[in-house]
Amino acid sequence: MQFTLRSAGNNQGRIVSQNFLSILALLPVAALVLDGCQNPNAAAPMPPAEVEVASVVQKDVPIYGEWVATLDGYVNAQIQPQVTGYITEQTYKEGSFVRKGQMLFQIDPRPFQAILDQAKAQLAQAQAQLGKTQLDVDRDTPLAKERAIAQSQLDNDIQANLAAKAAVKAAEAQVEQAGLNLEFTHVTSLVDGIAGIAQVQIGNLVNPTAVLTSVSQVNPIKAYFPISEQEYMHYADRINAHNQQEVPSDAPPFDLILADGSMYPHKGRLLLTDRQVDVTTGSIRLVCAFPNPNNILRPGQYGRVRAAGEVRARALLVPQRAVTELQGTYQVAVVGSDSKVSIRPVKVGERVDTMWVLESGVQAGEQVIVAGLQKVRDGSVVRVKQAGTPTPAKGN
Repeated sequence: MQFTLRSAGNNQGRIVSQNFLSILALLPVAALVLDGCQNPNAAAPMPPAEVEVASVVQKDVPIYGEWVATLDGYVNAQIQPQVTGYITEQTYKEGSFVRKGQMLFQIDPRPFQAILDQAKAQLAQAQAQLGKTQLDVDRDTPLAKERAIAQSQLDNDIQANLAAKAAVKAAEAQVEQAGLNLEFTHVTSLVDGIAGIAQVQIGNLVNPTAVLTSVSQVNPIKAYFPISEQEYMHYADRINAHNQQEVPSDAPPFDLILADGSMYPHKGRLLLTDRQVDVTTGSIRLVCAFPNPNNILRPGQYGRVRAAGEVRARALLVPQRAVTELQGTYQVAVVGSDSKVSIRPVKVGERVDTMWVLESGVQAGEQVIVAGLQKVRDGSVVRVKQAGTPTPAKGN
């Protein structure tokens, strides 16, 4: 291309030269625009985003509650001596299972054996005195009838005989008490259960106020857990309708989740509800019992108890990952039959495993986005893939 420039003066020549340079600078840009219009490989419009969807499911679902529980023995017996003496022997293994009546400690029995022997001797004396007074009564009764002796003498014999009988009874009681004290030197377990660590050692002088050890009955074992006052009011009618029953007839079974996350294999049953609400926490304690045949559960353990307190009829369920929270509100992305996205606010209810109950905002059978939410906006068109469907490999 050739250009002919004619100067009409110095100023006009400079203006023409600048315009010419500007035209030359725009030529590459124009060439690129023309080339792009003619290039068949130019960038095409973005395809619809691919998202995973899941259907809104409607069905009856149990609504579970879960609470932190503390385990304790069904019976916790403090083992205390009933007599004062020195510990001479410990006859159980700490932490082992013991039977009711099994001896745990031996207190020195010699002083109590001596007291028993003395009481038996006193009983023998009383019995001898009773025999003498009985002979006197038997001898003087016919003599008094024949007026061979004064009636007052017979009366004295009779009263002496009654006093001797009372003395025998008192001596027998002393013998029985001394025998019990001697028996109490064998400190035994009051229940079947797990015996704790001994609080005393051999040679210690103990008295009835001392605690030697504790034995806990752990089969079954109790689980204590608090529920809020609001939860109590929700179930109050059912609780109070069966408070006289040992086990409420419609009480749900309880699951126990242990500290390691495992599920305890045995189901628990509700035992009772405490009489009052704790004013400091606003909660009320419930107690349930779990079978513990292998003594795996021990007092003091923590766990979580779970029970289905009610069944929600015709509940609408969506996967939890389909629900997003924004400034305290919840919403889901619904894909219509025309593949367009509708962002809807929803009211959420309880969580059931990996699902979420929705109170409003969706209908049964609608498709909600569970993956790819960050790619869509309200009104956008998407390409739908059912959740869990594998993506086809390239070339297929």
